[in-house]
Amino acid sequence: MNTLSSPGQTRPGPMVNAADAAVTVTGLTRRFANGPAVLDGLDLHIAPGEFLALLGRSGSGKSTLLRMLSGLDPVTEGSVRRPDDVAVVFQESRLLPWRRVWQNVGLGQKKDASVRARAEAVLQEVGLAHRSEAWPLTLSGGEAQRAALARALVREPDLLMLDEPFAALDALSRLRMQRLVAGLWQRHRCAVLLVTHDVDEAVLLADRAVVLESGRIRTDLAIPLDRPRRHTDPQFEQFRQTLLDALGVHDD
Repeated sequence: MNTLSSPGQTRPGPMVNAADAAVTVTGLTRRFANGPAVLDGLDLHIAPGEFLALLGRSGSGKSTLLRMLSGLDPVTEGSVRRPDDVAVVFQESRLLPWRRVWQNVGLGQKKDASVRARAEAVLQEVGLAHRSEAWPLTLSGGEAQRAALARALVREPDLLMLDEPFAALDALSRLRMQRLVAGLWQRHRCAVLLVTHDVDEAVLLADRAVVLESGRIRTDLAIPLDRPRRHTDPQFEQFRQTLLDALGVHDD
């Protein structure tokens, strides 16, 4: 478990046992060039195995929070406590074009005789075993995102972060990826943080949806719907409307 905190911090974040929380964010604040706070004293907890969707308008702090949780941005005020084993899937697949698909999946893994076997096993899990030897530039958008997801899962993370990973996909590919992620999460049961602008996606996938506004939590909504979920469920529409209201989206 890693604890990231601001230099010289006098009040440490709470020491949360891994059995109680996978992620603990305490008093997290982030500013750029002395401007207003992008994150403003944020407190957030994610339970082990919980699927959390993070929503908010552009500039609300969603991607900044993900970057700080992943260690890409420094923690300068407040504290972040998260597992050691973390993986991130971004909107772009970020595959290396000069390496075959299975080699991209195995990047960063200990180089031994089992690397390829592990990579191909997880490619099978995401339905991409037949493209193991392919070059990334020959993949469709959906295939590239499945390869990126396989690269994250092969690490067997305790926390998987998804930064709008389906935003660039067509509607059908997006639906397929949503179903794939739901199935993989139910099998692996790692904690998941999904950053998304899509309210329907949040209700379809998440145990809980958090709406950020000006770097603070505006709404923290549990979504205790049975799975698999369907848009036709009357409760689905209720949760959807609650999140739309929190985002300031109202029917005329």
